[in-house]
Formats: sequence, C-alpha cells, structure tokens
Amino acid sequence: MRTKGYFGEFGGSFVPDVIQVQLDKLTEAYDYYKRDEIFQQEFRDLLKNYAGRPSMLYFAENMSRDLGGARIYLKREDLNHTGAHKINNVLGQALLAKRMGKTRLIAETGAGQHGVATATAAALLGMECEVFMGAEDIRRQAVNVYRMQLLGAKVTSVVTGTATLKDAVDQAFAEWVRRDDDTFYLLGSAVGPAPYPEMVRDFQKVISEEALEQIKAAEGKMPNEVIACIGGGSNAIGMFHAFVPYPEVRLVGCEAAGKGISSGQHAASFTAGKVGIIHGMKTYFCQTETGGIADVYSISAGLDYPGVGPEHAYLKDSGRAEYVPVTDSEAVAAFHYIAKTEGIICAIESAHALAYAMKEAPKRSKEEILIVCLSGRGDKDVAEIMGMN
Repeated sequence: MRTKGYFGEFGGSFVPDVIQVQLDKLTEAYDYYKRDEIFQQEFRDLLKNYAGRPSMLYFAENMSRDLGGARIYLKREDLNHTGAHKINNVLGQALLAKRMGKTRLIAETGAGQHGVATATAAALLGMECEVFMGAEDIRRQAVNVYRMQLLGAKVTSVVTGTATLKDAVDQAFAEWVRRDDDTFYLLGSAVGPAPYPEMVRDFQKVISEEALEQIKAAEGKMPNEVIACIGGGSNAIGMFHAFVPYPEVRLVGCEAAGKGISSGQHAASFTAGKVGIIHGMKTYFCQTETGGIADVYSISAGLDYPGVGPEHAYLKDSGRAEYVPVTDSEAVAAFHYIAKTEGIICAIESAHALAYAMKEAPKRSKEEILIVCLSGRGDKDVAEIMGMN
C-alpha cells in the first residue's frame, strides 16, 4: 500500500513545524519537476554525459568459477564519476535546488562519497557548499575530506554524540532551519521525512532500470537474486526498484553486523532494531532500552547509521525483500577476495553485499544468476583496512 509520504505504515513526516514548512515547499517543487520533461531531460543528459551512465553490468567470471554455483554479475556503480552511486541522486537534487532558486547546498556524509558528490555538483552548477561530517568519520575518511575541500566545499566537523553519520544528519537539519532562504538540504540516502525517501529512490532507480535491461541482453532472462548493502538504503532501493514487480527475483539487503549482533557493536536496524521514529520518519532503527537512538558501529562509515529507509521497512514487512547481517570480518575478507580475483578494489560498504554473495553462490546451480550492486570504489578505505593488517 502506498499513500502520500508513506510506504504502508512506514515513512511520514514527524518534524517540527518550522521544518515542515520547508518540506512542504520541497514536496510541491518535486511533485512539479518530476513530471516536467525539460527537467527530466536535463537530468538524463547529466547522468549520461557527466556521471558516465549507463554503468557497466560486469560478469565476474573469475569469482563465479572460483566459488562454483551461480553466475555472479556486478552492477558497477564504482565506475560512475566521483566513484559511487551517490552522484545519481545528487545531480537530481542539485538541479531541483537550482529550479527552486537556491544558491547553497548543504549535506551530511558518512563515508564521504555523498559529500564528494554534493561538492562536485555544487562546483558544476556554481553553488556554495557545506558538508557536515562526524569527527570520527573525518578521521577514517581523510582522503574524501580533502576531495571535498579541493572541490570548494566547507567540511564542518560534528563532535556531538558518536561523531558519526547520525550526528551529521542532526546538524544538517539544524542548519537548514537556521538558513532556509538560500539553502537546500541535499539528503544523501533514502531516509528522513517525506518527500526525501521517494525523491532519492526516484533519482537512484536508474541503477535497477539499467540492470534489468542489461541482464536480459546478457542472459536472456531475469536474475534469481539481487543483492545490495544497506545502511540508510539508497543504493539498495535503487538496485531493487525495477525488480520489485517480479516476485521470482529474490531481493536481499546486507546490513552491518559490525563485531557481531551479540556484541552490541553493530548497525543492524532490521536484525536487532525495532519500529519507531527517527530523523522524521517511522521505520526500523537501533534503540536503547528506553526507546532512544542507540549508538551504532560499523567498520563502514557509509553503513554506520542507526536506521533504515521506510521503503525498505515496507519491503521487509511485506515479505518482498530480505535483510541479512554481515560482520566486519566477513566484509574485510570479501574486500580482499574481489581485489585478488577480479582486480577490483571496492568500497567496504559494497564488500558487505559481496560477502553474502560469496556464501550464497556455491549453494546455487550454474544456471542461476546473482547480481550484486557494487555501490562504490574502495580508494577511501584502503588506508583504514591496511592499518588492520
């Protein structure tokens, strides 16, 4: 069931009136421009001629042969300009901001890829840019911090709470309220109050729309399983969307189990969370015993978020998609494995999805097909993982 602002019982807009005023303006603008062919054509042109779409659907022959069982394809979002899926949504929202007369973009970022993409779009479109980033994420993603600064963005360190993505989101919302006349909050994942989850999904669905046509061309049939990592859930909802109407295609999201669910050091909202309200939306999130937002942990800065997008919550409760936990150690092993077998250094976020595929493929027949969303490249993670050795 879909009503405006909701996916079944999930979603909505649970925010103070001062933020709702801004959201109402955003909703009105998006409802108009998503139907405006001139706007959509400009967006498609940027995806093709600036971001470099369509991204490749690559048959991972070495992995498939080594693991045995299913044929594994990788949707190569790591090959996009700026190195991740984030550029898809950013270009769409930045164009919308320009149409709304805004001159300044603000954003939150965890792994830094969304911040880099936002800074890139701001430079392209001649806009001011400020990115809020947790101090802990700044420490472990120093390269991306410099990339944002190189592109002309101001990077503001957030030291409250756990100094990670959750806290960056909080500060970005506060800044939007403080300076709403010229500022557009370019939210990076399929989370938050309406219309953000739907809007981000619409700008990211190009991933699955391409993959659906590409796998038909390559194999002449649908995949058996589509797999993506999930924090807030933007790459996953983009990877799932076109396949949702096909019940024969299994959809699997891989969330961050960190040091193990039993350790309490994880970011597994579905596996260990409960339904509640976080950042203006009703969804699943990791909670304290008193119902507050729990501190979360993941080796992956991009998955280190205590909640998950409301459309994913709906897909889970309706039984259309499944969500499984993947630990740090499993993700790091997958990070090394794909580098050595396919010559691809992927993001540690993406390695969570690969880790699950590595376990799943040997259970399947050689006629079956798995598609894994390779959401980003791993340049940003090399130093952190190198330090673990």
